[in-house]
Amino acid sequence: MTAELVRGQNHPLPRTRLEIRVSAGTPVVAGATLGDARGAVGGAERVAHPGSPHLPGLEVSQQAAADHRLAVDPEALPADVHRVTVLLALPAVAGGPTRFGAVPAPFVAVTGLDGDEIATFTLTGLDAESAVSALELYRRQDAWKVRAVGQGYAGGLADMLADQGVSDAAALAGSIQEAVARALARSVAPPPRAPGGDRVRRPAGPAGPLPPAPAPEPPAATAPQPHTPQPRIVPGQDGPAPATGGPIAYTHPRRQPAAPPPPAPTAPPAPPGQPAQPVAGDAAGWSMDERLYNQIWGMFEDLARAVAAYRSAVDFAESRMDQELDRALSDPRNRIGGAGDRAREQARAKRDELASRAREALDRDLAQLAAEAAVVEPALPAAYAGWGNPVWHAHRVPMEMPMALRIGDLHLPERTDLRIPLLVRLPLERGIWVDSGRTASEAAASADADRLRRLAVETAVAHAARLLAVHPPGEFSVHVIDPAGSAAGPLAPLVEAGVLAGPPASGAGGVAAVLARLTRRVDLVQMAVRARAADSLPPDLDTAEQLLVVNDFPHGFDDRAVTQLRYLADEGPSVGVHLMMVADREEASAYGPVLDPLWRSLRRITPVADSHLADPWVGHAWTYEPLAVPPGSRVLKEVLATVATARRAAGR
Repeated sequence: MTAELVRGQNHPLPRTRLEIRVSAGTPVVAGATLGDARGAVGGAERVAHPGSPHLPGLEVSQQAAADHRLAVDPEALPADVHRVTVLLALPAVAGGPTRFGAVPAPFVAVTGLDGDEIATFTLTGLDAESAVSALELYRRQDAWKVRAVGQGYAGGLADMLADQGVSDAAALAGSIQEAVARALARSVAPPPRAPGGDRVRRPAGPAGPLPPAPAPEPPAATAPQPHTPQPRIVPGQDGPAPATGGPIAYTHPRRQPAAPPPPAPTAPPAPPGQPAQPVAGDAAGWSMDERLYNQIWGMFEDLARAVAAYRSAVDFAESRMDQELDRALSDPRNRIGGAGDRAREQARAKRDELASRAREALDRDLAQLAAEAAVVEPALPAAYAGWGNPVWHAHRVPMEMPMALRIGDLHLPERTDLRIPLLVRLPLERGIWVDSGRTASEAAASADADRLRRLAVETAVAHAARLLAVHPPGEFSVHVIDPAGSAAGPLAPLVEAGVLAGPPASGAGGVAAVLARLTRRVDLVQMAVRARAADSLPPDLDTAEQLLVVNDFPHGFDDRAVTQLRYLADEGPSVGVHLMMVADREEASAYGPVLDPLWRSLRRITPVADSHLADPWVGHAWTYEPLAVPPGSRVLKEVLATVATARRAAGR
């Protein structure tokens, strides 16, 4: 039976590996400290946090998220550790909440390997605090217990760490928030949680339910089970989850409730013992496009969690083998001779059995997801489809903007041919940075610098073409800055089709003119919005969505131009001005940290395969693959010609 704790109450714990699950209505930072018998922590090496997520017997999340899963193995903790304190803090991000009183009360649960809750605690009564000691696991006479703490700190993470005796707590708190900011910059923003629970279908199996949090997955004693198909719920736009802290009815008392969305198509019943056949659009939504969008996000999360459960089981098998070998070989008599060899063989056999069972379960999950992907991919509309999809050959410029755009594919090493489309919501909420520098990936290492720069510009051109093609005629304009004129070849498809707002700007004068024009647009629209006077905008102002493609940054940019570029990156998206930069960060290193906010504000993609994006649930490093036009295909030129014809017909 689950113990529902109140502040100060304790409950006994088993000595097995434990999971601490955190559920909050907004992204929070989760960490833990290791204390001695007096509770003192000492140095930063005893604090597990996103920048240093692994300690002996302890593992925490690598990024801020609304859900977390922490792993604690009491048997693997250092002998001098008598207390493990779980910490929560609000990330220091612009526009985010600054106190726990403004967000739903966090919920913390301690579970066993089977997924059953041992003890739970809801952190109520918080107000001005931005950090809180949620609960602590402590050792008394060789037995472990959990105590509900709920001690908040209005001074934030630094005060909380200082209260536990951490030396130089302020510096450590700053480094934790810096690590969180870096993780948020590389993470794909998740859809918000729908009211009522998890986003995806996940039955509990012998290994426990698949993990609901973006923490590195704790091991499971047995192999994870395959997914059972159930309807997925609806993801929404990028951003934090809405607060759902109480039974508040938002329905107008004299307004009839809207009808629910039509049901998603369902597959015919499968024969007993076999998984249901996948169906394209098997998700909730008002339109087929929305259903497919939701289905793709569900596949993304299912794959992340299935692989996490597999890796967790393999890690546990390795840890168990090490522990059994340590116990067997702790007796000097077993270190030589047949007894030691038998102990090693038995431990390795158990490890191999657990790993094999985990792989079998993963393969079943992967096969189901691959079958679903094979059905979904041909059904995708142009905005969600790759360049090789036949839908592009019959493409017509739409009359309304789609809800999302595909900007690449993601995959994991466990099955590289299972690709998940990377969809971003429209209008764009973040600019895009196409990294033309040499990264650590094998594909980048095998290409010379000139080829990488050319591929980066071609990638930007392809994305600009997709954006033009999925917007109604005249509702999306593309500007190009090419200070030295070095990208004339890759830019030729856009220039020759006549779909740019003007010729690519070159030289210092051209750069200054384009930046001044777009900066003026942002200023005027912001003033009109604040004054509620949209009809007062000048008649010559282009009110369409604007995309500025910048090549070869920072060459040709003075300090004023850099400041304007940062302004456009920060303020532009909210009023329809978006940035796409083709740049090598190393070449801009002379500006130092002044450009760090610029890089973080942009969604980084690469012109070649590279493992730099993280999912928002588990934090895997996913390999990003850019969308490539098939060799010899004229699809890009045909699409741009269609766009140009539609623009001329609309008088643009």
